[in-house]
Amino acid sequence: MTTSSIKSLQIGMHWFPERAGGLDRMYYSLVGALPGAGVAVRGVVAGSPKVAADTGGAINGFGSAAQSLPLRLMAARRALRHEISVSRPDVISSHFALYTFPGLDVTRGIPQVSHFQGPWADESHVEGADSLGQRAKRYLEQSVYVRSSRLIVLSEAFGKILTSRYRIAPERVRVVPGCVDVEQFNPPLTPAEARLKLQLPQDRPIVLAVRRLVRRMGLEDLIDAVKLLKRTEPDVLLLIAGKGRLEGELQARITEAGLENNVKLLGFVPDQHLAALYRAANISVVPTVALEGFGLITVESLASGTPVLVTPVGGLPEAVAGLSPNLVLPETGAKAIAAGLAGALNGSLKLPDADACRRYARENFDNSVIAKRVASVYSEAIAAGEVH
Repeated sequence: MTTSSIKSLQIGMHWFPERAGGLDRMYYSLVGALPGAGVAVRGVVAGSPKVAADTGGAINGFGSAAQSLPLRLMAARRALRHEISVSRPDVISSHFALYTFPGLDVTRGIPQVSHFQGPWADESHVEGADSLGQRAKRYLEQSVYVRSSRLIVLSEAFGKILTSRYRIAPERVRVVPGCVDVEQFNPPLTPAEARLKLQLPQDRPIVLAVRRLVRRMGLEDLIDAVKLLKRTEPDVLLLIAGKGRLEGELQARITEAGLENNVKLLGFVPDQHLAALYRAANISVVPTVALEGFGLITVESLASGTPVLVTPVGGLPEAVAGLSPNLVLPETGAKAIAAGLAGALNGSLKLPDADACRRYARENFDNSVIAKRVASVYSEAIAAGEVH
């Protein structure tokens, strides 16, 4: 079967314009790009009727993510049954195991590909979920992955998690990194113009971190790093864009360290300002301490021409090492982050320039490039047939 004739049913989590998250952004980018790679797209997500209006009926919201879990699962199953009755797809593409699980009987007989974007059960555990909930999530994930004839991972690091923790045969796993609309992150602004637009100071070194404010993101280390960095870069300004349950705790840490003038929590930054924010920064940083499959923000930063320093966790090194090994910090923790940022800001750490960053992002991670690779995996899954 050629890619030009593939009909896919894409099971997502939330619709990105309604709920912001890395998985949702990736789903949104991919379903927009797949038709250009010869893959027809229909899909279901937790979302409002506006999703169908946004997509001409191609993607349908089966209800609010605020509904109780049993109601959402029943709604997901009904939506899947409806989609398959309207037009039977050649391949089921699962981006979120929770909403795929209740329809496993409905989708029986159709080849399935799972986009593995992280060990959901383990991430929940890191964030403090109880062990019973973790076991239930693991069972649910396992049930979906076992059914998949191909599984797409964002990095070799996450491929190892699938084969070791979920006992998935390595020959069923394919590495395809995340994708972004590179042009969206290349606004017609100089860094100075971006700072002017966002009312940021022109004369201070700006470090940017775009992260959910949750435990595994390493933001505590990053704030502690600024305290160390301030000794040599007293004017440094760290901007943290994102929201999450640690907001109060992080603000207290900033205040306690006397960093109110050096670290600002921006809250959620909408897409229309995000590209300018990357462009305004001297450097961005991803200080993750656990479970990072890829880090889409690395590519967003590079697409905007801003180099990004990452900790050596999960798939982060894979995302940037092809551009420059200097973008990978030697270890996690405040000292390593402070040393890396100091080198980046004083010029002693050689980093790729804006053109090299943008070119690398465009050639390796643009939506159109990744959509073709995903379409090829779908073809493989269809040829292999359903897993029994």
